[in-house]
Amino acid sequence: MKFSLSWLQDHLETTATADEIAAKLNAIGLEVEGVEDPAAKLTGFRVAKVLTAARHPDADKLQVLSVDVGDGTPLQVVCGAPNARAGMIGVLGLPGAIVPAGGMELKKSAIRGVESNGMMCSTRELELGEDHDGIIELPEDAPLGMAFADYHGSDPVFDVAITPNRPDCMGVYGIARDLAAAGLGTMKPVAAKAVVGSFPCPTEIRTDDPAGCPAFYGRVIKGVSNGTSPDWMQARLLSAGQRPISALVDITNYVMLAFGRPAHAYDLAKLTGAIFARRAADGESVLALNGKEYALDSSMTVIADDAGVHDIAGIMGGEHSGCSESTTDVLLEVAYFDSVRIGDTGRKLNLTSDARQRFERGVDPAFLDTGLDLLTGLILEICGGEPSEVVRAGTPPATPRVIAYDPARSLWLGGVTIPDDTQRAMLAALGFIADDSWNVTVPTWRPDVDGAADLVEEVVRIHGIDNVASVALPRADGVARPTATPAQKLERRVRRAAAARGLNEAVTWSFLPVPEAEAFATGNDGLWVLANPISEDMKAMRPSLLPGLLSAVRRNVDRGAASLRLFELGRRYLRGANGASDERLTLGAVLAGEKTPRGWATGKAQAFDAFDAKAEALALLAEAGAPVDNLAVMGEAGPQFHPGQSGTLRLGPKTVLARFGMLHPATLKQFDIGVPVAAVELFLEAIPGKRGAATFARSAYAPPALQAVTRDFAFLVDAALPAGDLVRTVKSADKANIVAVRLFDDFRGQGVPEGQKSLAIEVTLQPGDKSYAEADLKAIAERVTTAAGKLGAVLRG
Repeated sequence: MKFSLSWLQDHLETTATADEIAAKLNAIGLEVEGVEDPAAKLTGFRVAKVLTAARHPDADKLQVLSVDVGDGTPLQVVCGAPNARAGMIGVLGLPGAIVPAGGMELKKSAIRGVESNGMMCSTRELELGEDHDGIIELPEDAPLGMAFADYHGSDPVFDVAITPNRPDCMGVYGIARDLAAAGLGTMKPVAAKAVVGSFPCPTEIRTDDPAGCPAFYGRVIKGVSNGTSPDWMQARLLSAGQRPISALVDITNYVMLAFGRPAHAYDLAKLTGAIFARRAADGESVLALNGKEYALDSSMTVIADDAGVHDIAGIMGGEHSGCSESTTDVLLEVAYFDSVRIGDTGRKLNLTSDARQRFERGVDPAFLDTGLDLLTGLILEICGGEPSEVVRAGTPPATPRVIAYDPARSLWLGGVTIPDDTQRAMLAALGFIADDSWNVTVPTWRPDVDGAADLVEEVVRIHGIDNVASVALPRADGVARPTATPAQKLERRVRRAAAARGLNEAVTWSFLPVPEAEAFATGNDGLWVLANPISEDMKAMRPSLLPGLLSAVRRNVDRGAASLRLFELGRRYLRGANGASDERLTLGAVLAGEKTPRGWATGKAQAFDAFDAKAEALALLAEAGAPVDNLAVMGEAGPQFHPGQSGTLRLGPKTVLARFGMLHPATLKQFDIGVPVAAVELFLEAIPGKRGAATFARSAYAPPALQAVTRDFAFLVDAALPAGDLVRTVKSADKANIVAVRLFDDFRGQGVPEGQKSLAIEVTLQPGDKSYAEADLKAIAERVTTAAGKLGAVLRG
């Protein structure tokens, strides 16, 4: 929000400088993003007098002026303004000056063959107004040669970032209240006088939607003259970044920016019958002031008359009922709208405005009459006219909230001791009323204050956050006890393991575009779509970490990256039972592009494959403490993966610890990726916890006394049998003796029947207290072949 120092001084009696005001605003929680000095933009512009004016020899619409800047040496300037004449005093931009409107640097130049030493300026060129029909005319007593910035006066402009919880500071008056409470001046009362109407309001005003519009106040003013607004008002609006339009429009904008009270003025001649608030009908539409047509539905509140919709209530007026230069009778509307309804409507229509920003944060429900009086008084003063009586339809929810407060909370929660009388004075300066029992009545303009903790925040920020002493937390003697939770320890181990394996960590948004989220959702019931997203393109909470990583792959590949190894550790978000939020710790990884580059020793570049993804999954699961030796490789990795080049790692038939493999070409096409991508997703929350008490130290390493023995077996099995199933079955055949099983050959060809394959495994046997006898080895071999036979495996002869 922007406002000038002079505008602030309309409501705050203060002698503080702009720097002091900015420092105090920051100290009380109103962040100043910048302070603009308009004088800096006017450097190089001087007050000058036109001595002579003659027609340009080669241009009918140009004049050659002789201009005096007070140093006794007239300058020749070519000017095209129709009001330029001898004897007038204006503003001359000298060579080297930068024209604020457009940023053009003035230089000595020849215009149609005549030398020009600068430019006589209009108000639009200096961004002091919209007039561009002629150059600025100053009073005859303006001192020649004075810098125009000094003559015009410097009025600094503050740019303050208002957080969503401070709707009371969406007007200059509210900011002045905070500064006065902080001791930087004295608050001036609102200069609003009740205006008594001289005739009954000729237009019926009502609200047919009390939930969306609890209160609708209005009155008619006849015989107005809608010209230009006064210079002081235009200056206020320009400092806020608003373009002056007409007196009636400027007055409503001024009251909104000054007091945070949006309002609207209708051209009465363009209304038909009664005007009222109601729900829109499905299929209705309205042409708004921004020139765009919006389709409405029954969840939205609108302002309409007997002929149809005029406004999107609380957000934007309609184009066909606005005031123009020919307006003579107006209907003023000051209403209170439900903040939730306004926010929902704005998001559905993707429409924002100054009015919406204030209504969805919460305007003061007790300011309707005062706001109407302010508007009426300004219109009568600037535009003239005769007001009707006020019509008040509905009742605003203006019942104040009362909070039980204990002043000792400033120490408990704020860490600072503030005397009770001082706290009472601080709260009173902000509009809070505390009785003798410390029951605090909250002003109607503070909907954000909901409990005693909020009152502590008000007291402490006015006292000054910088005045709260830094106190170290108490610490127990001796070595600090570990504070990391098991989940945090797991995250650290897996993150370090992934980095050690050459993967680069990425951090992506937890929000996704809906199509990308749907591509990885487990079903419509499992997807969270936000009602209030940071943008329409980031509406869905991620059901998987892979979409964000794929977007990172696309960006890097588009910029020439040939090989990518990325991982991310975070939460995915699913709908739990009964619609509850379900956050699950997950690790996602992608391997994209070239695994090894082309080279003289390796030949062509090699791409990543599904086995690379499987290796990463097994290594990271092992680091996470998963029983990788007991995992089974199964299918059903999901439709996002290539069905013939992907799988899942499961502990039993239902517990899925990971999925891996090559992504489906359709998935890559959706994300606009032109290289193969192998992906891994580890579901860390599914890893079973360790049994028994955890210890910090590993058991001592005790190497076996006897040398291990290896035996090789080759089995004929069905070609569809996963080799991992055979390895796992053989390893469990004799747990007392078999310590490792390794597949070292997979052969399909001559000598192997059609539909089968030959799997060769190496079995490592570890004797205990004595070496194996021949009978021992034969018995173990029989147990191995018997176990393999349960899978249909036949020992090759």
